Amino acid sequence: MSRVTIATLRKLKQAGEKFAALTAYDASFARLLDESGVAVALVGDSLGMVLQGEDSTVPVTLDEMIYHTRLVRRGCEQAMVIADLPFMSYATPEQAMNSAARLMKEGGAQMVKLEGGSVMVETVRALAQRGVPVCAHLGLLPQSVHKTGGYRVQGRDSEAAEAMLADALAMEQAGADLLVLECIPRQLARRISEALSIPVIGIGAGSDTDGQVLVLYDMLGITSGKRPSFSHDFLSDTGSVAAALVAYVQQVRAGSFPADEHSFD
Repeated sequence: MSRVTIATLRKLKQAGEKFAALTAYDASFARLLDESGVAVALVGDSLGMVLQGEDSTVPVTLDEMIYHTRLVRRGCEQAMVIADLPFMSYATPEQAMNSAARLMKEGGAQMVKLEGGSVMVETVRALAQRGVPVCAHLGLLPQSVHKTGGYRVQGRDSEAAEAMLADALAMEQAGADLLVLECIPRQLARRISEALSIPVIGIGAGSDTDGQVLVLYDMLGITSGKRPSFSHDFLSDTGSVAAALVAYVQQVRAGSFPADEHSFD
């Protein structure tokens, strides 16, 4: 198989075929993701919590993201590698361009991901115009938990839902190539996925998005503390890491994961 690209994911959306994504932080796990058929390896700033033991993603630095992205890229021959721009590394369009350049040149990322809605339109447009592939992120924004008061489902009232739909359309119009929706009602995720021509990846957003992503350590049941309700322990079902990854990919493609118990109304 050839490497997954933006064009690959667009074709899957157009064909109505779902695809699986997972976070990855090192070459060994990245290689296993690649072999299981995961389409997207996301080097998430979630590494601050699952690897470093922090209570949020905020402390993660750009240098740390570059290091882990480089490791993951070494392990992936097929999966698209997307890397998070960490907290306050893209406060201005100019800073975002510099940070994205480092993630791509030094880390080998094929795309960068950033959080935020309408306030990020100018930044997304500036990146896209300069050839930087962008994945936008709406809904629950982990980098903003100190502002929003914790990890809560977003977009439940009609006003918030309409604002999120507007933000999603604005991200696409600005040049975003992908969109992640985190912890939102599944009906809203369906509306946004149907309204956009770019692929939409859900996490805690129901089964009607084009793709699904989970934190690797959550779906293997090795995250310390309580596992998010929208995740599932695939390792306990299968008995091996490799089999757990394959099961996840198969269930995402079949549309059986996430199930009702992993979704919000």
